Parts: sequence; structure tokens; C-alpha cells
Amino acid sequence: MTNKPVQSLTVKKVSEQKCFDGWHRQYSHWSETLNCEMRFAVYLPPHVDDGEDVPVLYWLSGLTCTDENFMQKAGAMRLASDLGMAIVAPDTSPRGEGVPDDPEGQYDLGLGAGFYVNATQEPWSQHYRMYDYVVEELPALVEKHFPVCEKRSISGHSMGGHGAIMIALRNPESFCSVSAFSPICHPTDCPWGHKAFGAYLGDDQSAWKAYDSVELLKRSNVSNPLPILVDQGDADGFLAEQLKPESLLQASAEKGYPLSLRMQSGYDHSYFFIASFIEDHLHFHAEHLRG
Repeated sequence: MTNKPVQSLTVKKVSEQKCFDGWHRQYSHWSETLNCEMRFAVYLPPHVDDGEDVPVLYWLSGLTCTDENFMQKAGAMRLASDLGMAIVAPDTSPRGEGVPDDPEGQYDLGLGAGFYVNATQEPWSQHYRMYDYVVEELPALVEKHFPVCEKRSISGHSMGGHGAIMIALRNPESFCSVSAFSPICHPTDCPWGHKAFGAYLGDDQSAWKAYDSVELLKRSNVSNPLPILVDQGDADGFLAEQLKPESLLQASAEKGYPLSLRMQSGYDHSYFFIASFIEDHLHFHAEHLRG
């Protein structure tokens, strides 16, 4: 095993670019949760230069992505600058020497495909604990090193949309709002979920439900619901087999849990779709972060 640094909450700046009077920066750090070196990106709006602590939106990306996809393709920074909102984008899985990958070299398991769960099965359990990383370690790191306040929201795309909704439903006290683009809504009932959950969590499918947004919604607290916004393109090639937003909508209706699902005509699964509606999501989160 790689030797751990003395201080686990230290960060090292990898790169920085000025953008809309704020700063996009990449950092690396040793993750004790994942037992490897990790990288994440932060956008800090210009408000922090005036000594203001700003709210933060955590963005979780999808299969094959890193911290770079959203920051480079979504076009979110102009409005984040205006709104005074920080954005934090972690990687999608542990990486590095000794971190296991799909033995068949497929994209939907292993590197780039952490699925935001805590793996319990070998060889994954030593590194693949993305749930704890996103819920506990990364926010502690961000709140130690950056001028952000205690108000957080969370969003994501595809596998990251699954992660965002699932994490928010399990930790409603930690977030002001949650949104998603093209989320994997019911991973216990789709091929991506069966492959990943079977590998990471084992054959006992009852254990999978703790990471399934539909199952979590069925037993959520409707007396104090978390605002949820979901955008889904109707030309998405993964819609019917993998994403299944109708399952999420049905669960919310049966539970009486308010959820806004917008089907967007002609849009697919790409970042062109995200870029088209990201400003709606930033305004949605800003409203609830202010509240």
C-alpha cells in the first residue's frame, strides 16, 4: 500500500484558470477513504475575494468522466459567478496504481464507474467507497480549505444523477436541494445497476436498495421534503433500458413526495443537453440555498 502523508486533509493545487472574474482550480489530495490520490475541481466566484463565504454546489459526473467534463463542457461558470456560488466536482472513482478495474475492460465498472456506493466485496472494498468520500471526506476537505458556508446543494448527470439523488435522500439534513440530468433512477432494475451493484455489493439484492433512489423515495420523509428537479431528454438512447425516470415519478406520486420531472423534447444524453438547461438548475439551487 502507498505510504499515507502525515496530514490527510492537505491539498495540492494542480492547475488554475481565471474565469468570469472567479477561479477554476484543480487540486489533488490523499484520500484515506479511498486509499489513493484523488483529484477534484473547484470554481470559486469573485465574491470570495471580498471575504464572503459562499454556498457550494457539488456536481457528480457520469460513467467514464472525471472532474473535467462538467467544468469544461457545461457552461456553468458565468452564472455561478453572478450568483456567488462555488461548484465542486470530484472524480467519479478512485484511481491509481493498485486500484482494480473491470477485468474485461468495459466502461461501466471500475475506473470511472464508482457508482457512489461503498463497496463491500473484494477486490473493490479497499478503494471503492465513493459514498463516504462524497458525503464525508470531500466536504470536510472543501470546508477546511475554501471560503464556503454551511449551505450545500448537489447535482449530477447519469451515474452522477443517481449519486446526487441517492445521497441527498439519505442525507436530507446536509443539502438544501438536489437536481439531476438523465439520472439512473432505479439501478436495482437496470443492466448498469445490476452489473455494478453485483460487483461492488454482492449477490444480496436487499443490500442494493440502500443505494437506489426509487427505493429510498418510497421510505422518505414527506413532512420535510427536499426540493428535487430532474431533466430528461426524450431522445436519450439510454432512456428506456437504463434510466427509467418513470419509476422515480411513480414512487414520488405514490409517496406524495414533490418532484419536478421535465421531459425535454429532442435532447439526448450528452453535455449539449446539460449545457442547454444548466442555468435553470443553477437558479433552482440558488433559490433554495438562499432560503
